[in-house]
Amino acid sequence: MKIALDAMGGDFAPDSTVQGAILASRELPKDCRLVLIGDSGLIESKLNEFGSSHDNLEIVNAPDVIEMGEHPTKAFSTKPNASIPVGYSLLKSGEIDAFSGAGNTGAMHVGAMFTIKAIEGIIRPGIAGFVPKEAGGFGVIMDVGANADCKPDVLHQFGQIGSLYSKHVFGISDPKVGLMNLGEEEQKGTLLTQAAHQLFKIDTKLNFVGNIEGRDLFNEKADVIVCDGFTGNVILKMAESFFDMIQDRKINEPYFNRFNYEEIGGSPILGSNGNVVIGHGVSSARAIKNMILLSMKMAESNIHLKIKKELKA
Repeated sequence: MKIALDAMGGDFAPDSTVQGAILASRELPKDCRLVLIGDSGLIESKLNEFGSSHDNLEIVNAPDVIEMGEHPTKAFSTKPNASIPVGYSLLKSGEIDAFSGAGNTGAMHVGAMFTIKAIEGIIRPGIAGFVPKEAGGFGVIMDVGANADCKPDVLHQFGQIGSLYSKHVFGISDPKVGLMNLGEEEQKGTLLTQAAHQLFKIDTKLNFVGNIEGRDLFNEKADVIVCDGFTGNVILKMAESFFDMIQDRKINEPYFNRFNYEEIGGSPILGSNGNVVIGHGVSSARAIKNMILLSMKMAESNIHLKIKKELKA
């Protein structure tokens, strides 16, 4: 198995990415190799600076970089030798099993859409986020930013995809799926959520528990929370602010420490023909390490193939 990392992606790359890769390499199984994509000379010098033995590390040269502020589509098409396009090319050819990066989020999403492309039958790939549950483990929330405007069938498909992820990556046998709304009653909400609710009701393959409210994010009412990308992004950023406030007040509380983005590492793009994880732009070495380990879990579960099989069925 080969897991690839955009070594040039992120506000603190390549220091944070190379350090994170070294940390991850110590926890990867023996049959797993880590591929660092970027300026080979710079990566090599950083590996030597940080004292890596290079035993299970490979370097693929990509001399160009898509900067954080560049237009995603234009940069992706005009810089084919940048680390993100090169990473997606390797993923498409099957030379790597997963690709992750904390660089330009738009370019990472564009690469998923136009290089490895969406799984046949997927209306729109989405980005999944995670919320810590009070009883332990994490809930999946989808979408958290890729699709600000959605139609009812897209929300329904997010529920299907999120349920499969929860089952095959988190090991929940029959994930409970809830539709984020402003009330529990079936008739509550916008025209979008009302129509989506009806699609969920008639889907006998999903364990749909109905509408849920914001107060249900962290309890056990639903394992998968479905919403449009605008709502999901607001929820995710609000959850991150909890951790920031706790830190500012010098409070050390085990549950709220799990809101730290570093603990999760990144957010998977689900619905594309490959395993892709997007990291936070300000990712530290610890966050990079956990992003790589999350990528490995996705590759081990073959989640994209499980989604493809389910859609064909």
